[in-house]
Amino acid sequence: MILTAPQCTRCVQQYCGEEGWRREQLPEFCPMKKKADVIGNAMEKYKDADTRRLHVNSAIIEQEAYQMIRGRLIGIRPRLLEIIKFSKMMGWSGLGVAFCGGLTNEARKVVEILERADFRVCSAVCSCGGVDKTVFDVPKERKIASLYGEADRFEAGCNPIAQAEVLNSENLDLHIVVGLCIGHDILFTGHSRAPVTTLIVKDRVTGHNPMASIYSAYHNPRYYAEKS
Repeated sequence: MILTAPQCTRCVQQYCGEEGWRREQLPEFCPMKKKADVIGNAMEKYKDADTRRLHVNSAIIEQEAYQMIRGRLIGIRPRLLEIIKFSKMMGWSGLGVAFCGGLTNEARKVVEILERADFRVCSAVCSCGGVDKTVFDVPKERKIASLYGEADRFEAGCNPIAQAEVLNSENLDLHIVVGLCIGHDILFTGHSRAPVTTLIVKDRVTGHNPMASIYSAYHNPRYYAEKS
């Protein structure tokens, strides 16, 4: 089977990381071979001054995240510090934190750290609005409370659009996601007027470290093929 759609994960050589590659070397699934026009159009967008500044600063922050120690390249900055450094480099002063109620303690610590770094910080919890899940047309049998046999009990639904709009109303420079559920994070990002970055990804099984299930031999591959 000849693959022609972009499939960069299948590439062994990764010619794009080398200088002097030739088009005839590229596999059929390489976007540099089949999507050259798309990549060319993308390159045009970097001519925008704000886009170029953000991109250049991203590369600088990436380089500053390493240090040569005893002949080895070592990472020296955790993600939260990178967000702080990058925001200062961009001249951003107002930050918003959109967080899951289950990570309130973590979000509170994040806000405290950002405030100590002299940012103006606003935060919005996922249940902002105090609306029962059934108002969003979620069947009561799909409430978490239903697992306890209490489907009729009030259960606040996540309200990511309200989170986004509350933070939008403050005209902040950057919104930071802290543990929003899959789907809710998509809605929040789609409705945010400020750029969005993620600090914590929700993963209830791995302590919010999704990579653990990739590295661990104890996670049976059949688990990921489970039929719904």
